Amino acid sequence: MGKYEKDAKELLELIGGKSNINAVSHCVTRMRFVLNDPSVADIKKIEEMKVVKGTFTQAGQFQVIIGNSVGEFYNDFVALAGVEGVSKDEVKQAAKKNQNVMQRAVTAIAEIFAPLIPAIIVGGLILGFRNCIDSLYVFENGTKTLVDISQFWAGVDSFLWLIGEAVFHMLPVGICWSVTKKMGTTQMLGIILGLTLVSGQLLNAYGVAGTAAADIPFWNFGFFKINMIGYQAQVIPAILAAFTLVYLEKFFRKITPQVVSMIVVPFCSLLLSVIAAHFILGPIGWKIGSVISSVVYAGITGPVKVIFAAIFGFVYAPLVITGLHHMTNAIDLQLIADYGGTMLWPMIALSNIAQGSAVLGMSYLQKKNAKAQEVNIPAIISCYLGVTEPAMFGVNLKYAFPFVCGMIGSAIAAIVCVGGSVTANAIGVGGIPGVLSIQPVYMLLFTICMLIAIIVPFVLTVIVGKKKGM
Repeated sequence: MGKYEKDAKELLELIGGKSNINAVSHCVTRMRFVLNDPSVADIKKIEEMKVVKGTFTQAGQFQVIIGNSVGEFYNDFVALAGVEGVSKDEVKQAAKKNQNVMQRAVTAIAEIFAPLIPAIIVGGLILGFRNCIDSLYVFENGTKTLVDISQFWAGVDSFLWLIGEAVFHMLPVGICWSVTKKMGTTQMLGIILGLTLVSGQLLNAYGVAGTAAADIPFWNFGFFKINMIGYQAQVIPAILAAFTLVYLEKFFRKITPQVVSMIVVPFCSLLLSVIAAHFILGPIGWKIGSVISSVVYAGITGPVKVIFAAIFGFVYAPLVITGLHHMTNAIDLQLIADYGGTMLWPMIALSNIAQGSAVLGMSYLQKKNAKAQEVNIPAIISCYLGVTEPAMFGVNLKYAFPFVCGMIGSAIAAIVCVGGSVTANAIGVGGIPGVLSIQPVYMLLFTICMLIAIIVPFVLTVIVGKKKGM
């Protein structure tokens, strides 16, 4: 008899039995179900189970938070239920039948960027560290940086740019690979396509603005010319090019005889997609990305920036529930490419902190409740490190008022943040470590914003909780 056999049996009954399970898998802390009829699941009773830390539904999946012991629980559950577990990718595919068109589009964007997040986090941390050694003037009466006074740290700064450049400037390579991986086509072709977008033969995207039109290199085909412009750090051109490659490969694979498919399919799909990328899709994608980033930038820096900040700071946490927050990754990266930094990412980091601080308030209110603290403490730590789901779904949404208190604290912190033009050089780890991504001149102000995001939700949660008799 497994350790969690009794709990597994209870959960199986409460979700509607084996017949209601379309697919099941698990991640680091959660059981992931695709249910044939989600309305059958008795969510209230499931959340009352001692082993369950919370539940939520996202992207067509019913997710039950178990904690670090989810692997052991999962093994007991599938053995008892007599169902065969599947991979997370298979669960995602099964869940799509429960999604509308908008949800599927958002899920697609999330699935493109999800494999890239570890690299983006590393890149963000590295750029943040480089901020500290090459941009903080704290030596010799505030006139020099660590790099200025030490050859060793100057060498470290230069060396680390190898990784920073690879992550952010070469981002189209990762995007093209991720799209082909997601769509089940040839990943190596995606990598090659991405490399053609950032080739050293092309004028670097960052150098386009400072280059006179007459000096931009071009391919001369006799009766027409195409500018040789790179797409370093560009998101939309890479996505458009990658999906073109995917559908061309599927098309040629479908119509090409098997005996010559090894030659015809990769040749035709890659050649045509590279032509499309540089002749049509790249310029169009660049324009689309520029329009999106300029609109967002205008909102953040224009006369209504305080209102924009208040709204974004308030609604970001609800966006996480819907999954729409994944779209901000592309916008952030486009802002960095176009303006050398993003004012959106600091607000996201503050929202993470605010939700964690609301849980901190709940932890204070429930200090004598050992079971509640088993959920609260890990959720606080996770949130302050940038992962909000355990806090939001395990605590704040369960009681509702802490979630709203966190949103209010996030909005106030965002107003101060945007009002002071706090800008990040890169996106990476959210929460408190997010300060490393902030441009050095704004680090002190961002620290003040973090204190606001900690104090306001905590105080509000405690006040409202005491009025509710908690």
